[in-house]
Amino acid sequence: MDFKDKVVVITGGAQGIGRCIAEEFEKLGATVCVIDKQQGNHFVGDLADKQVLERFAKDVIEKHGHVDYLINNAMPLMKGINECSYEDFQYALSVGVTAPFYLSKLFAPFFSKGASIVNISSSRDRMSQPQTESYTAAKGGIAALTHALAVSLAGKVRVNSISPGWIDTAYTVYEGADAVQQPAGRVGNPMDIANMVLFLCSDKAGFITGENICIDGGMTHQMIYHGDNGWTLN
Repeated sequence: MDFKDKVVVITGGAQGIGRCIAEEFEKLGATVCVIDKQQGNHFVGDLADKQVLERFAKDVIEKHGHVDYLINNAMPLMKGINECSYEDFQYALSVGVTAPFYLSKLFAPFFSKGASIVNISSSRDRMSQPQTESYTAAKGGIAALTHALAVSLAGKVRVNSISPGWIDTAYTVYEGADAVQQPAGRVGNPMDIANMVLFLCSDKAGFITGENICIDGGMTHQMIYHGDNGWTLN
């Protein structure tokens, strides 16, 4: 895949999965524009702030004139019903759903032919741990936003989402029950997600839009009972 002279916008691209995606695009010749709260050599700002989003979009267009790919990756706040305040929940949705929507809207007039949006959801859009309501709601929201945008932007921009499962950003190699709870036999790493992002942005995925692709090693399809695959109830 060749992304020479392509302009890629990545939210939350300073670390973890986002950084991996940015590095892979750069290796293939793309110009990458990152926005992240973390300090660094990129646009620094809070995605929950409308004015920050507008300044960022203006900066990208003034420098490059167009956008080829928008990767909405930034991670929303994770708090559960016991501790999550109204403001916390609103903030999570602002980062996880509103910002992807608004950036898509701001860049809509500037997407080039063959443009693509890839939203990073989560396998938590279909399963949960206790006390994760703010994060889970945001990830469910961006999964639904994906097919809505795909229809509204039909013929101009393809829009898809990816739902990662357990992704270890430190590339730790797990053994035993932690590994085999995934039918693939291992825990995922950022390259598993970056490879799919690259594919969805390429011409090879030209007939794919409005789709959600779960990359979890098969974890959400494997039922585990007490005693299965090394798991016991303590």
